[in-house]
Amino acid sequence: MDNSKYIKTLTIIFDCEISQQEVVLFRGAILNAVKHNGNILFHNHVEDNVFRYSYPLIQYKRFRGKANIICVEEGTQVIAQLLSINPLQLSVGKRNVEANIEKILPHRILLQTWKTNFEYRIKNWLPLNSDNYQKYQKCSNLTEKIQLLEQILKGNLLSFFKGVGLHITEEIEAKISYLSSPRVVTNKGVRLMAFDIDFSSNLSIPNYIGIGKNASIGFGVITMKNKKNNK
Repeated sequence: MDNSKYIKTLTIIFDCEISQQEVVLFRGAILNAVKHNGNILFHNHVEDNVFRYSYPLIQYKRFRGKANIICVEEGTQVIAQLLSINPLQLSVGKRNVEANIEKILPHRILLQTWKTNFEYRIKNWLPLNSDNYQKYQKCSNLTEKIQLLEQILKGNLLSFFKGVGLHITEEIEAKISYLSSPRVVTNKGVRLMAFDIDFSSNLSIPNYIGIGKNASIGFGVITMKNKKNNK
C-alpha cells in the first residue's frame, strides 16, 4: 500500500424520489433487480449470516430527494451489472417504482494527507457501537464526549482509506467544530444514536461517501463544506 492514491468514484442519480427511511428498501429493491447474479459488493454478504466486513464499495443513498448509488473503486466496475438494466422496475417496500438513470457522475480524487486542513460536514453519523456507547455514557462533560468522538472519527476515516487500499502512516487530524444533539434512529429494530457534525481534517475525502455504521445505506454521509450540493 502507498501513502497517496488516486481513486475513482461514480455517482448514479435516478429520477425516482424516495424518503430517507426508504433508502434501505431501495437497497433491497436493487439487490432483487440484480438477483443471484449480483456481485458481493452489492450486498456484502458472503453467504447467509456471513458478511464481508471491509469498507462498502457500493452505497445506497438519497440526493435531493432522489435515489442514488455511490460506487468506489472496484464498485465502479461492478455496477455495470446494474447499468445494463434501464429502466429499473423496482419494488421499494410496497411501492412499485420505475427508476430511470438521470445522471452518472464520475470523479477521480487524490487521497493523501495535506499540510492544510479541509472543512467537512457529516450527516446522520452513527459512531457508537455497544462498547464505545458505554464509554460515551461515562464521559462527564461535552469536552470528553467530543474527544472520544474524534478518536472514533479518525478510526472511521482510516477504515475508509484501508478499504480502498491506502495505508496512511502520517499523523491524521480530525477536529470536531460542531456537534449536534444526539437523536435516536432505528434500523432493523436496533436503536442507534445519530449525530451531525462539522470537522476539519488534513485528509482529502471524496464527497458523499459514507463512514461509520450503516455507511452502505445512507448514514454518515460526508460533504466538503464549501460544496453547494448537500444531501
